[in-house]
Amino acid sequence: MTSPSEPDSVVANPEDPAAPDLAAPDLGVYLHWPFCRAKCPYCDFNSHVRGSVDHGRWRDALLAELRHFAQRLPGRRVTSVFFGGGTPSLMAPETVAALLAETRDLWQAAVDLEVTLEANPTSSEAATFEAFAKAGVNRLSVGIQSLDDDALKFLGRQHSSAEALAAVDLARRNFDRFSFDLIYARPGQSLAAWDRELARALDEGPEHISLYQLTIEEGTAFHAARRRGELAELPETLAARLFVATRERLASAGLPAYEISNHARPGAECRHNLLYWRYNDYVGVGPGAHGRLGQADGKHATRQHRAPEAWLQAVERAGHATRRDELVGREERLAELVMMGLRLPQGVARAVFRRETDAEPEALFDAVELERLCAGGFLEIDAKGLRATAAGQQRLDAVLARLLA
Repeated sequence: MTSPSEPDSVVANPEDPAAPDLAAPDLGVYLHWPFCRAKCPYCDFNSHVRGSVDHGRWRDALLAELRHFAQRLPGRRVTSVFFGGGTPSLMAPETVAALLAETRDLWQAAVDLEVTLEANPTSSEAATFEAFAKAGVNRLSVGIQSLDDDALKFLGRQHSSAEALAAVDLARRNFDRFSFDLIYARPGQSLAAWDRELARALDEGPEHISLYQLTIEEGTAFHAARRRGELAELPETLAARLFVATRERLASAGLPAYEISNHARPGAECRHNLLYWRYNDYVGVGPGAHGRLGQADGKHATRQHRAPEAWLQAVERAGHATRRDELVGREERLAELVMMGLRLPQGVARAVFRRETDAEPEALFDAVELERLCAGGFLEIDAKGLRATAAGQQRLDAVLARLLA
């Protein structure tokens, strides 16, 4: 700890990744690059298409906002840096190198600092993989989304399955660690077809793979298409069968689920994402980025201006573009804690409940509802803490609605 008044952070115990280490002062840094070549029809992230970007100007602004947050959290140890977006592989590698060098200057960097960059597998972007590795990225997350060319067209992706596999091979040759994403439960997808696609993905030997069921989010092109009757989602019963089959297939391949949508070989989990799910501290830099900062007066929630140009102008004017900076109240901390923590198989440790709420979990929820959820096979509570069962994770939104009502 750098200060006895700061909340303890929780990281994995090397001997047991599921066990919290309440003494480690870890901090994550998230850097948002908001630009994409095209907007995917399923995407509700803060991503924007621009004809041109002044990379030098954006580099200076990202560095300025990074310094702003370092002044608020001096002396902390950074264990992970994550370049998200948007499409961070459209960044100039020089920008990535500058941001990593500044991070190391501003804070103490862990010896095994994890540096992840999200990348698209188009040929033009894959050509910069080596440059990103030289800039300091040691973990690449490739947004493949599908290995079926028809599905890629449906999802609005700009690469082919051949380009995707070539990018995976290039990632393997340039980075110590790599991961890739797939989207399933697509309209018309069968269990057999998904099994074939998943088998093809596993043939690539990933240490980590993220598998997301397609969801139709408000404000996306898919949402508008569904409203017009042009898009029919996969029936819930089939989507549930796909979820169960996916977990079984990945577990048998040695990549068990360590979070609802994320699978990894033991020791290959994404440390930065675990930091979110364990409700630890992280800085959010860039348009629309969120942060959770443990300071002497409590945990602060921060959010940066969402619009890229407005964010840029605000940073150039004031050194940051923070739109929200508020103390997180006890009830909000509890809600965030369980919404994130119950995504993990081990759930939320009692020590973390005490850290964030000064209470045991039994005192924080309606006793009757908690008992019903446990009796129904959706939650478990014991001396270690509170966790969702496999059935509970499959229906987590409904479980949380009842638990937090």
